Amino acid sequence: MSRPVPPFEVLVASHGATVLRVCRALVGVQEADDVWQESFLAALRAYPASGNVRNWEAWLVAIARNKAMDHHRAAGRLPVPASDDGPEAAGCLAAAGGDDVVRSVEAGQDADRVWAALAKLPPKQREAVVYHHLAGLAYAEVAGLLGNSEASARRAASDGMRSLRAHLAQDREDCS
Repeated sequence: MSRPVPPFEVLVASHGATVLRVCRALVGVQEADDVWQESFLAALRAYPASGNVRNWEAWLVAIARNKAMDHHRAAGRLPVPASDDGPEAAGCLAAAGGDDVVRSVEAGQDADRVWAALAKLPPKQREAVVYHHLAGLAYAEVAGLLGNSEASARRAASDGMRSLRAHLAQDREDCS
């Protein structure tokens, strides 16, 4: 017995924000909108044959991950413009005390700092943090995306959050 397939518009409305967060974390804020659009176009093409999908959010996050990888491959073939501007050129975190990750996300105004700190993480840790903490996927689903065990996914997310906190704390110290 097959499960009912929700209208595609419902998938976009329900999971669009999550997929955008994943895209921002994997390719950066500047390129996220393009990768988000490519992800949903790919999802729309695959949608008619998607009747066996159990977790729509995990399915869309997997598509976004693949599109982000395509983006990185394509960008690797392009020349990189010389610039002194980078994530470090942005402003400093203004808040003080407490958990740097939570405080920065809640503040919203320092989102660029969080995205820049997230970009500094090793790929496995970054993806584990993004899939679990930003997309809200269970560790079993994160493990499926990363191609490892649930315990490894949990460890990568934990290590990633620890490193993210350290990067944000260092960033705050550099600004004071």
